[in-house]
Amino acid sequence: MSKTNAGRFFEDYAVGAVITHAVPRTIKMGERALYHALYPARHALHSSDQFAQNCGLPFSPLDDLVTFHTVFGKTVPDVSLNAVANLGYAEGRWETSLWPGDTITATSEVIGVKQNSNGKSGVVWVRTTGRNQHGEVLMSYVRWVMVRKRGDGPAPETVIPALNSAVAADDLVIPEGLDFSAYDFALAGEPHRLSDYAVGEVIDHVDGVTIEEAEHMLATRLWQNTAKVHFDATNRPDGKRLIYGGHVISMARALSFNGLANAQMIVALNGGAHANPCFAGDTVRAWTEVLDIAETPAPGVGAIRLRLVATKGVAGVLRTDDGKYDPDVLLDLDYWALMPE
Repeated sequence: MSKTNAGRFFEDYAVGAVITHAVPRTIKMGERALYHALYPARHALHSSDQFAQNCGLPFSPLDDLVTFHTVFGKTVPDVSLNAVANLGYAEGRWETSLWPGDTITATSEVIGVKQNSNGKSGVVWVRTTGRNQHGEVLMSYVRWVMVRKRGDGPAPETVIPALNSAVAADDLVIPEGLDFSAYDFALAGEPHRLSDYAVGEVIDHVDGVTIEEAEHMLATRLWQNTAKVHFDATNRPDGKRLIYGGHVISMARALSFNGLANAQMIVALNGGAHANPCFAGDTVRAWTEVLDIAETPAPGVGAIRLRLVATKGVAGVLRTDDGKYDPDVLLDLDYWALMPE
C-alpha cells in the first residue's frame, strides 16, 4: 500500500464532508518581513505598532492577506492538488485579526459538486474556515475549483450552493477597539478619506511590477501551497509554471496603495475570479472601481467596497464586447476595506 498522497479527485468529494487540513502553522514576525519583501506592501496599520496603537489596537496586526494565504495554503493538498483551475471566491469574512505568535488551523466543508459536460473533470465548492489557537475564527470563505476525475465512473448528484453576491455592510466584523477619530493622514501617506471617494469612480494605480519566477516560487513555498501547476514545469503542456493567483492578489493590493493608502484593512471578500493565467515575465498593473460606501459603528471608521483589477493592459478595461474578460485581465476581486471617514 502506498504511503504517499496523490490528492483527491472529483469522485472523492461528497457534499457535507468536512476535511481537517494539516499542518498547524504558527505565524511570527518573519512572515511579515517576507510578505513585505515579496510585495511593495506599505499600508500603515500593518507596518507600524505606533500607528496601530494610535488607531486603538494593541499593536500592528499581520497583513490580512497573510491570513488568507496561510489558510488557503493549508487547503491545497486536500482541495486543489489535482485542480485544473481555481475558479472563484465568495462570502469571505475576516473575523479576528492575526497577531504574531498565533497558530493557524483550517477546515473545509464540501458544499457543492457538479461534473462538467466533458466527463473528465468537475467543479467542487468548499467553505473553508481558518482559526487561531483559541478556536476563534480568523476568516472563512467559499471557493470553487475545477478538479480532474480519476476515471470514467458515474457522476455524483449535482449540488450547486446558493451564494450571496456580496457580504452585507452590516455583517462586516470591525476589530475590537478600532478607532480612526485621531487618524494621522500624513503618516498614512495620503489625505483621502471615505467622503473623497464616489461610487463608480475608477482609480488607476499607475505603477507596474514584472513578475519573476524566483519571487513567485518563494511566495508559494512560504504559504506551503503544494499545487503542482506552481512548481512542476512538466505539469502543463506549455512547460510553464502558473503563477499562484494569491500572489497576483497581494501584488495588486500592494500596488493599490497609490490612490487607496487609507483603505487599511480588508474585512470581506465578496467575489473574485482569476480571469486569465499569469506567468513569469508578465508585468502586472492595477486599477480599482469604487462599488459602494457604508458606515460602521466604530468611531471614525467607514467601509468602502472596491473592485480591484490586476491587468497586463490599461486601466478601466475589464471585458470585451462579448462579455468575456479582456485577455489582459488577470484578476477581478471584489472586497470591503475599512477607511477613515
